Amino acid sequence: MDRKFILSCCSTVDLPYDYMESREIPVLCYTYTVDGEEFTDDMGRDPEARPRFYRMLAEGKLPHTSQINVETYRAFFEALLQKGDLLHVAFTSGQSGSVNNAYLAAQELQEQYPERKIVVVDSLCSSSGYGMIVDMAADMRDNGKTLEETEQWLLENRNKFHHQFFSSNMTQFHRTGRVSGAAAAVATILSICPLMRLDAAGAIKAYDKVRGKKKAVAATVDEMQAHAQGGTDYDQRCWVCHSQCPEDARMLIAALEERFPRQKGKIRLCDIGPVIGSHSGTGTVAVFFLGDERPVMD
Repeated sequence: MDRKFILSCCSTVDLPYDYMESREIPVLCYTYTVDGEEFTDDMGRDPEARPRFYRMLAEGKLPHTSQINVETYRAFFEALLQKGDLLHVAFTSGQSGSVNNAYLAAQELQEQYPERKIVVVDSLCSSSGYGMIVDMAADMRDNGKTLEETEQWLLENRNKFHHQFFSSNMTQFHRTGRVSGAAAAVATILSICPLMRLDAAGAIKAYDKVRGKKKAVAATVDEMQAHAQGGTDYDQRCWVCHSQCPEDARMLIAALEERFPRQKGKIRLCDIGPVIGSHSGTGTVAVFFLGDERPVMD
């Protein structure tokens, strides 16, 4: 296929690497460190990597993630620019400053390669919601849209990709300082699940809490109905991801399939990788869909 431009992204799309290869989307991988040892977010290329990561969490080890630096972006971008113009869709600035380094690298390379075009777009999306927006950008590329047309669509629609999720395990939220030890203990005892979403800036915001997974699933489905394009007649993509709690994810999928029978194709089930999982821990389930503009939240 003769494509008009190259589309790339980062590993925090939380999709399998072989899927990204099949769509011809080059991926720049984040890294994380545990006990001084650096690991690569390899997106499932090593089938033992993700289970090993979650075992380390279960052992009480605290992983550390870091931004991708300018030099790493420059090397990644420069190799791709040898082949054509480049559109890089970046991980949300609401959760990482990496996109600023991507902008700097792109600016330097644009000056070095004036005959090429390089554009970086802040997705304002995370995990498999980030994967979904990249996947749809790939559809546009494959359907003959130009880099400029795809960039404009991304900028106009990135805040319509909803990320609605809940967690039944507060351990990692406590370890990373997001909630106090007392709050985490109470949540565990009472089976409290915080309800969270991404706001207009691509940052995680908790907005409510319920007791028990069944209520969390019901509340999540209700939120999708309130915001999805078309309500219960929603007929576009719907993806779900989870961190080591497939039964909870399947419970959510069953409820979504019942409420939204017209959605496009089967709901895709994805795994939360180690970079996102370093902050969410286990027990998190999310749904991603197209809806109204995401709200600005304090």
